[in-house]
Amino acid sequence: MCRSIKTLRPPAIPEDATEEEMRAAALQYVRKVSGFRAPAAHNQEVFDQAVAEIAEATHRLLDGLEVRGAAARV
Repeated sequence: MCRSIKTLRPPAIPEDATEEEMRAAALQYVRKVSGFRAPAAHNQEVFDQAVAEIAEATHRLLDGLEVRGAAARV
């Protein structure tokens, strides 16, 4: 399942990752860790919150990375 998570930083992708790509990666991670493809109704809130938090952490990570030798980002 997690093998489908792609690298989201240049030069692996030519431009900045989109919010959609970051959320998709977060969703795959939460699915893998929880063991649920789709959670039961009583777990939906905590599942969705985890996806949101991981997507935000991914955004902060990608914004903070300095990739040496990469072209300057505008």
